[in-house]
Amino acid sequence: MKFLSPTAEAVYERYNARLASEWRRLTELGPASVAVRDQFLLPIGPDSGRLLHALILARKPRRILELGTSYGYSTLFLADAAQQVGAAVVTVDCAKHKQDYAREQLQEAGLAGPVEFRCGDAIELIEADKGWWDFILLDIWKELYCPSFEAFYPKLSEEAVIAADNMIEPAHNRGEVRQYRDAVRQKMDLQTILLPIGSGIELTLKWTPGNAKL
Repeated sequence: MKFLSPTAEAVYERYNARLASEWRRLTELGPASVAVRDQFLLPIGPDSGRLLHALILARKPRRILELGTSYGYSTLFLADAAQQVGAAVVTVDCAKHKQDYAREQLQEAGLAGPVEFRCGDAIELIEADKGWWDFILLDIWKELYCPSFEAFYPKLSEEAVIAADNMIEPAHNRGEVRQYRDAVRQKMDLQTILLPIGSGIELTLKWTPGNAKL
């Protein structure tokens, strides 16, 4: 069932075609693919994308932060939903060529308006921003999950949502993601749950003061 706008759907289908081609190449490369993984989409996948899209439509956040633009697969879902609810998306990555690619796709999809691209060190960019975040997608290198979390945690709005990807797969990242999950559970004003969707999504909600954990 189509849920993106027609122009966004066309770009989404092109992403899927690229993903299918790259998956075949990844399979052929086997373990050697680790050395060139930065060339591939490595996206959140359609199920996780639809979940994020639905959450934004339901929650109607004002400001959305994406940590890990990559080639813009997840940005497409965020931007489409953001445009529908009048939200703004800030997407962060350290690779300019990836953001350039993502920007071109969003422009073709008619979704460039809600999105601001910021290229550089994620922690520095988070700390430099003076606003509040209502919705965050965390999908960067896993060793940066905990430092990123500690940087954006003080800037979460009341009832903000954090969606952290790759909580289950790939298996070699489980050490870093467990550290992240432990860090989240130490915050008494956060409620969190792991969903077996895609590669595993950890959904975390900042509770209002009256709903703090006991």
